[in-house]
Amino acid sequence: MGTGFLVFIDDADDAACYPLSSLLGMTVASDATILMKFKSSLDPASSDNDLVTLTCTSDKERECMIAIATQVNKASGVVVVADDIKSEYCHPNITGCAITLDT
Repeated sequence: MGTGFLVFIDDADDAACYPLSSLLGMTVASDATILMKFKSSLDPASSDNDLVTLTCTSDKERECMIAIATQVNKASGVVVVADDIKSEYCHPNITGCAITLDT
């Protein structure tokens, strides 16, 4: 795994930047929904985790997960996974994100 950071921006005043080392995993929660789980950014010793929910094109979850994993493995700087303000995503089938702290 690279040594960079993953950035998620879902609103003008709602953004998160996680070191790659805090990524615990990705799962497909349902059609068009990928969950990315991170160690808590508020309390790294906590058993709670932060959750980033990515919305993507229906039935394209696999492609999106592979694209994220590929970029994570190459990263040594910053990877913007999802920026809803600028509509910029690390894969064209990612369409949005939501950040939830300490879930």
